[in-house]
Amino acid sequence: MRTLHYHVVNVFTAPDDNPFSGNALAVFPHADGVSDTRMQAIAQQLNLSETTFVRDCAGKAPGADADVRIFTPGYELPFAGHPTLGTAAVLDTERGLGGEVALHFPAGTVPVSIRDGLATLTAQSPRYRDAQGDATLARALGLSAERLAGRARFVDTGTEQLIVPVASADDVFACQPDVLLFSEVARSKQGRPQALVWAPSADGIIARFFWVQAGSIGEDFGTGSACANLGGWLLGQGQTLPFSSAMQQGHGIGRLAHLQLDLSADGAIRVSGRVRRIGYGTFELPDE
Repeated sequence: MRTLHYHVVNVFTAPDDNPFSGNALAVFPHADGVSDTRMQAIAQQLNLSETTFVRDCAGKAPGADADVRIFTPGYELPFAGHPTLGTAAVLDTERGLGGEVALHFPAGTVPVSIRDGLATLTAQSPRYRDAQGDATLARALGLSAERLAGRARFVDTGTEQLIVPVASADDVFACQPDVLLFSEVARSKQGRPQALVWAPSADGIIARFFWVQAGSIGEDFGTGSACANLGGWLLGQGQTLPFSSAMQQGHGIGRLAHLQLDLSADGAIRVSGRVRRIGYGTFELPDE
């Protein structure tokens, strides 16, 4: 019998420290020897948007503090933002890493800094791919074509997603994706349809993130990878640097996440959020 301990944290929590805000994550900090099949089964059991499993990275990723695998209830991800920040915060506390944590993922090694409860990752350089035309894309989102406000593009700073600018926050709120059309136009190179729809507002950036799972449209609470990809989209559009903006996400599901996007003068993409631990537990499982 093996006992596996885990922490539950919320990432991108509200500035007022509301514990039930942001995006939930389970972190298993001692997962050496756990098989891929068992990691996927545990993630399905917990049914959070993501669960991470931390393993020793000796000889695998020089300079990294840990090797991390990320699983949704249905599949593995090569990289994701809120699991990166949440896992780094847990390891920083457990291991006393001094606020500087480097995590190795299948997509590469990502550095995270933690200061005064705020965790900040530095994303990889963006790669781009063209999207379909405005008319088809607008129909897929349930909008008219004139509500699109710029060039939609696939962006990849660790995991590829479609970034779609619209004219106003009201247009973000009005999105009602059609699952069949959305599955066609928003399909990433990994084969998963997913898109961030966003608009500027008086308070920064308003965004919603959609994906398809089990034949239905899902919406995420707070998506750090998409925030990083939005940073890549802005760089591709010639955004004046440096750039800094708050981003709110989760309006369509009644639970807000509070993200921070910063682009440095040299074009580095950084995504930040507050991390709050809200619980812990154990799994008692037979040996594999």
